[in-house]
Amino acid sequence: MRLGDVERLRGELAEFVGDVFGSLPRQDQRRWGACYLRGLMLDGRRKSIQPMAQRLPDGNMQALQQFVNQSPWDPLPVRRRIARRLSEAIRPQVWVIDDVSFPNCGRASAGVARQYCGALGKRANCQVAVSVHAATDTASCPLDWQLYLPREWTDEPGRCHRAGIPDGIVHQEKWRLALGLLDNVTGWGLTAPVVVADAGYGVSTPFRHGLQERGLSYVLALTGKEVAHELDIEPRQPGYGGLGPPTLPRYRTAPRALSLHAVDAAAAGHFTEVSWRQGSKGPMTSRFAVLTFRPAGKQALAGAQAAGGGRNQWDVVLRLEPGG
Repeated sequence: MRLGDVERLRGELAEFVGDVFGSLPRQDQRRWGACYLRGLMLDGRRKSIQPMAQRLPDGNMQALQQFVNQSPWDPLPVRRRIARRLSEAIRPQVWVIDDVSFPNCGRASAGVARQYCGALGKRANCQVAVSVHAATDTASCPLDWQLYLPREWTDEPGRCHRAGIPDGIVHQEKWRLALGLLDNVTGWGLTAPVVVADAGYGVSTPFRHGLQERGLSYVLALTGKEVAHELDIEPRQPGYGGLGPPTLPRYRTAPRALSLHAVDAAAAGHFTEVSWRQGSKGPMTSRFAVLTFRPAGKQALAGAQAAGGGRNQWDVVLRLEPGG
């Protein structure tokens, strides 16, 4: 936005700031919070403190730096209030778990490492955050997020300290961060409609069972490498001889598990045409099939048992590609 456009919104921004920054104890903190917000809204590629302060008529680089880096205020009540306002505004149909990446050429910024960067579509030096977004067909907004720290950071406490990362922070897999974010947001009084995520999370058995333990509905992408059994094949519980812990159920006598690459053959004759979205040129229509399988492997069975013995099955949705 241009400066004039932002200035014309001063009244609305004052109401917004008074609400979301109401937890800040001092008036000067709320003032610089409002100034920082206007800086983020202004046009300009760089959103760091110095260029934003230069674009604002009341910008003060030292005061903004103090507000962001050193001023003693708790950001969680602010994030909680923003999440509630945004959720009320867009009334989400789904919560999306995803990675948000920020290309970064340096080494000193917290969490920066050579890893997959979605913004560039390849491995590159970047920071990555795990996020939960509220989304509809026409809108999306972040509800909460957390920086992902690779092991090369958490294995070097001195490097973490120099970057301002609190002591005692340990490495957590992205799926663990995602479950923690869902706990945060539901703890703020928001209710998840349906949780969706790409295959980076869908292939994680602990993540799937974590969603099940929390009673959350979910739709996750899978890769063709995942393996499963036909639905009518039941796991067998071996007899217990009284020595050591009881063994888990297993598919010991079942036929060989199928990879999801091989499921297409089983789907023949099950495809139905569905209009699944309104596109810019009209309804978007494809042919879909839904088949149910049992995920194979010890981890899937153990996770299902730990999650309370719920149903250990996948409803797999297949899309028939044009010409297929």
